[in-house]
Amino acid sequence: MGHWFDHRIVETGRLPLFCFFACLVLAFSFIRLSVRMIRAQVSWWPGNVTPGGLHIHHVVFGVVFMIVGGVAGISISDEKTIWLAGSASLFGIGTALVLDEFALILHLKDVYWSEQGRTSVDAVFVAVALTGLLLLGVKPFGLEDVTVYNDDGAVSRNGTRAVVVFTLLVNGLLAVLTLLKGKIWTGLVGIFVPVLLIFGAIRLARPASPWAHWRYPSDSRKLARAVRRERRYRHPVIKAKIYVQELISGRHG
Repeated sequence: MGHWFDHRIVETGRLPLFCFFACLVLAFSFIRLSVRMIRAQVSWWPGNVTPGGLHIHHVVFGVVFMIVGGVAGISISDEKTIWLAGSASLFGIGTALVLDEFALILHLKDVYWSEQGRTSVDAVFVAVALTGLLLLGVKPFGLEDVTVYNDDGAVSRNGTRAVVVFTLLVNGLLAVLTLLKGKIWTGLVGIFVPVLLIFGAIRLARPASPWAHWRYPSDSRKLARAVRRERRYRHPVIKAKIYVQELISGRHG
């Protein structure tokens, strides 16, 4: 395990990214434990921060951590890996605190335990998934197909600049089309696994998506098929996702 960590994380320069990822997961787990303990009114657990009766949401602390960690990260030279890892850790903690109240920022009101509050959990899950793929060395938009590493660690191109630009353009357009069709997870994960973008782009849009609004008339067969697919396939998946969310973060609504 130690050899794998040194070879895949430290030697590849991903130690700051690993620290960000680990602190993101740990900070989110801790803050969700904290708010669930507060909600359950556990007497020995510290309550909300309310100086003078003002409830200070943890997103405020997250913003401060992100600013300090971000400024420190761009101020430290690349040679000081340990210090960079420390700033990345602080940035990861701040990111977890901010994303955990993403719904509050989006709606500009406290919807933490409402149905709308599930958006925050979705945001954290997306951040963890995408950061995890980066940590594994997966490059976005299929660039691993046009970038190779020599034995000495130097980067060389397995193709011309035109190939790189074409790859970015095609996969970027497919990602935008997939997201417009309402397939958020497919579009985001497809940035790192481009084959998913092909399926997302050619298949029917979700009935409430912008693409369906623009391209599917209210009496069209495509919209009727999209609605049937949503009820048959999407709804069970959503129920399973909500179950996992509430198992981790507590019951909403």
